[in-house]
Amino acid sequence: MPTSDLLRKLGQYLPPDEVALVERAYQYAERAHAGQTRKSGEPYITHPLAVAGILAGWQLDAQALAAALLHDVLEDTPANKEELTREFDSVVADLVDAVSKLNQLDFSSREEAQAETFSKMVLAMARDVRVILIKLADRFHNMQTLGAMSLASRRRIARETCDIYAPIAQRLGLYALRQGLLDLSFKYLNPYRHRVLGSTIENIRTARSDTVDGMLSLLRERLAQQPQLKAEVSARERTVYSVYNKMREKHLSLQQVMESYGVLVLADSRNDCYAALGVLHEIYKPLPGRFKDYIAIPKANGYQALHTTLFGPDSMPIDVHICTHDMNLIAENGVAAYWMYRSGSDLAHLAEAQQNTHRWLKGLLEMQTEGGDSREFVENIKRDLFPEEIYVFTPKGRIMVLPRGATVLDFAYSIHTDVGNHCTGARIDHEIMPPRTVLKNGRQVEVLTDTDARPMPAWLSFVVTGKARSAIRNYLKGQQQQAAAALGERLLKHALAIFELNAEKITPEQWRSLAETQGVKTVIDLYTDIGTGKRLPFMVAQTFSKRLDSEPPLPTQRRGRVSQLRDIVAKTFSQKRVEGLQLHDSDSGVLRYAPCCRPLPNDPIIGWFRQGQGLEVHIRDCATLKQRAATQSGEWIEMTWPDTPQVLFLSEVRSWAPDRQGLLADQAGAIAQAGANILQVNIERPQGQALSAMLFQIEVRDRQHLADVLRGLRRVVGVKRVQRVKA
Repeated sequence: MPTSDLLRKLGQYLPPDEVALVERAYQYAERAHAGQTRKSGEPYITHPLAVAGILAGWQLDAQALAAALLHDVLEDTPANKEELTREFDSVVADLVDAVSKLNQLDFSSREEAQAETFSKMVLAMARDVRVILIKLADRFHNMQTLGAMSLASRRRIARETCDIYAPIAQRLGLYALRQGLLDLSFKYLNPYRHRVLGSTIENIRTARSDTVDGMLSLLRERLAQQPQLKAEVSARERTVYSVYNKMREKHLSLQQVMESYGVLVLADSRNDCYAALGVLHEIYKPLPGRFKDYIAIPKANGYQALHTTLFGPDSMPIDVHICTHDMNLIAENGVAAYWMYRSGSDLAHLAEAQQNTHRWLKGLLEMQTEGGDSREFVENIKRDLFPEEIYVFTPKGRIMVLPRGATVLDFAYSIHTDVGNHCTGARIDHEIMPPRTVLKNGRQVEVLTDTDARPMPAWLSFVVTGKARSAIRNYLKGQQQQAAAALGERLLKHALAIFELNAEKITPEQWRSLAETQGVKTVIDLYTDIGTGKRLPFMVAQTFSKRLDSEPPLPTQRRGRVSQLRDIVAKTFSQKRVEGLQLHDSDSGVLRYAPCCRPLPNDPIIGWFRQGQGLEVHIRDCATLKQRAATQSGEWIEMTWPDTPQVLFLSEVRSWAPDRQGLLADQAGAIAQAGANILQVNIERPQGQALSAMLFQIEVRDRQHLADVLRGLRRVVGVKRVQRVKA
């Protein structure tokens, strides 16, 4: 778009002083990008000018248009944000900064850079929706000129557009832009299919043009016969991508997809929409179950229309959308209609749609705050951008929009994180149902909570919304960090005792000094690092000992890993100078019970601590641990079990017996009778041997409980031998 055309277009809806601001931004951008060209060879300024032209079509304000013209100067020129603030204002500078990529940061991968860029953009668009409008316009023009890029770049950018930007455009109600982005993405991801389908679709349209024209004429004539009804009728043309997507999702042939016609009816008022629906149902019979009323219950992005499917000429289906001119404006332009929509009967509805968008953006901000790294955040965003939605009601009649497949828990987290964290179920249409229940359209849902309820890892297996997944992960991560800090504190105090240092007598100033020497902010951070295996407790204790100017010679139990391990095996804990570290039930989430020997309560145990691996608990006579100690660096830690463990432990049992009918059932019954839970069974039938082996993976409380299981198995008829598997 030439500069003169843009300024003339702006003059139709902006006052002269604001047009002058946009013109000044253009002049600044032209100077900043002087000498720069795009991959196509065009002057670089053509790109920001085209982006501003798209925003002018939405009648955005002068600040947004100025930011669109300047959106690449921070990334591609020496200009900085402070200079933009001086030249224009802080709002324009903030908009430009929010859209800019994060080139100045050092990322480990392109994916991480893209995730960080998007994360920053979400943070800004939660404050100002114009950020995403500028970014979407920027992406649309880039897609229009993508042919100049390399093949790899075209595919990467097209995939990102399809996965992130097109769904966001849909969520914001920008249907026209969404269709354009998807069609361009399809063109570059599947160029051959796009070319062949596009040609075939055009041939089909030409061949049936007379039939379509006749059907449209009939509809117009019958609607015009209603004196109080004013309505316009036009054909809705499908894009190449929409045809391809319908073929893929519904497993239809091209001919089957193209068998239906698309019709748009624009009426003057809501009442006219329903009146037009009645007229159409008199002309052609409606297909049962295909009517949807999005006027009474709008979509979350503000979309409103009546959808119906009719038996058309020669029984060909006609997909009809009926809406007012104002509704169509919102349908095409979504949140951007806020700047275009000066008056009308649906102004209040548009304000409600704006509020829905703000709530969605606020939800993204909460998800970003609660979630993990940026890549996890982007994956959660993708989960939330579902094309299909369901509508459920709160007891007070408020409509809640959720993705199809959402559960009671997703509903609870959509209300508030605390409600989700304490959810125990829900009353669905007055019937109590569990948290994992999948919700259906039109149900009334009342969440049930309990202050003692807490998120569990199993919840992640059935929730579908990004907000729910992010909140659950954040809670579990916090719990794990607390457990890691508690374990790290006990490990460090245990290591300090080896150097004859009493942790209780160490002053707060000395603890802070220790944290500083380890490069962490607080002692809690130091404990957490130790508990998660990032630091070795003995090395931290040794460093601390040196700082306190008390460097006793290394205790004899540290003189060599192999001989040291032999000493542990040969001696009892009572012969040691330092008592064993006692395990806690809460440690289960941050330490690992060695799969080679699978220790159980009452087994004599030691811990093997390796940097980056954390603490692994072994039986003291574990052969695997002896081999590791001889070849790998690490620390051993004497350990004892809690008096009454409250968790179950994994163990393996192998039995040998001649094969017979019902043998597996009898052994499973014996295990169940002993009160143990079977997780997995493997049956081995070696050729040429008389006995078959069965390997049971079970959960038990302790070594005594395992002994009960072994005794029960030995009483099974035919069982010759039973053995606990340790390696």
